[in-house]
Amino acid sequence: MPAQDFAPKWIAWEATGRCNLSCVHCRAACKGEAASRDVPGLGPKDFSTAEAKALIEGVASYCKPVFVLSGGEPLLRPDIFELARHGTELGLKMAMATNGTLVTDETCLKLKESGIRIVSLSLDGPSAEVHDAFRGQPGAFAATLKAGELFKKHGIDFIINSSFTKRNQKCIGDVYRLAKSIGAKAWYLFMVVPTGRGQDLLAELISKEDYEAILEWHARMERSEADLLVRPTCAPHYYRVVRQLAKDDGVPLKQRSLSFSTGGGKGCIAGQSIAFIDHQGGVHPCSYFPGVAGSLKESSFKDIWENSPLLRSLRDFKSYKGRCGECEFLHVCGGCRARAELMSGDLLAEEPLCGHIPLRRRKATKDETQP
Repeated sequence: MPAQDFAPKWIAWEATGRCNLSCVHCRAACKGEAASRDVPGLGPKDFSTAEAKALIEGVASYCKPVFVLSGGEPLLRPDIFELARHGTELGLKMAMATNGTLVTDETCLKLKESGIRIVSLSLDGPSAEVHDAFRGQPGAFAATLKAGELFKKHGIDFIINSSFTKRNQKCIGDVYRLAKSIGAKAWYLFMVVPTGRGQDLLAELISKEDYEAILEWHARMERSEADLLVRPTCAPHYYRVVRQLAKDDGVPLKQRSLSFSTGGGKGCIAGQSIAFIDHQGGVHPCSYFPGVAGSLKESSFKDIWENSPLLRSLRDFKSYKGRCGECEFLHVCGGCRARAELMSGDLLAEEPLCGHIPLRRRKATKDETQP
């Protein structure tokens, strides 16, 4: 199989472990740390410029994915645009994920010069009261909206990522409308995965019942949304919900597939179409999965991607357990593998925030109850 057919389509790299915010749900539990090594601006475990360029070269020699410069806050790295340009010159489709608070006119000019194609901003509420509480810093909401204005001014496409728990789930519709009104190209609804600082939010995770209702709302909203690309993220059973709801609503079979293309219509694509590289060089199946498939300090990205036992196990659907293993929607959903690992200790266990009972199990129960 050619490398481009098997290799990941998206890779996010945690360019730095440093951040200027302290978000309640932060995957990496980042906080406002000062630089603490000889290289100005870099954290104690961040790759040097030379090491970072070698990392990018290793990826580019194997495949040409969308390569997202993430963090922490990537704009805290003084060499971030040099690295972006390096990736662009190697043929990678460069992108950046920022909280937006450090964006200026100068930032926008450097983004364009470095070849970054699109930027994501984080927006977790429709007001300063909600967003700033989520992000742990007053003024974060205003700064994010200002970043959106600057991106529009400079002709930079941007998307909005929004994370939700019980504390802000009632704001979902308002955040969607705000993202649309400020000119975002896409709005991605994230269902929080309890990793990093998010482990403290277990009691705030949206219930299975509300989760299902939110996904049903999104599916119906998506049918009529013509101006904005919309997609739930870290919500793999959306792919089941879309198909079930379309059938119930009488949508023709050929129109039941999703309009967006991420994962080719597949739910959890951790270790299948995406990968995450942490700021110490560890390769993970996705940004939220705690386990490491291998280290780029010891192996090439190609070797880890193709041979890691962890990644191979995620690709073996026959080994999935519980309701996920029995589910008729396994190949379009798969359940969130990070949640399974974090909430049950078994990466192959059933999705803990899905309430769907597989057809096979329903039939078995019916047969057992019949006289």
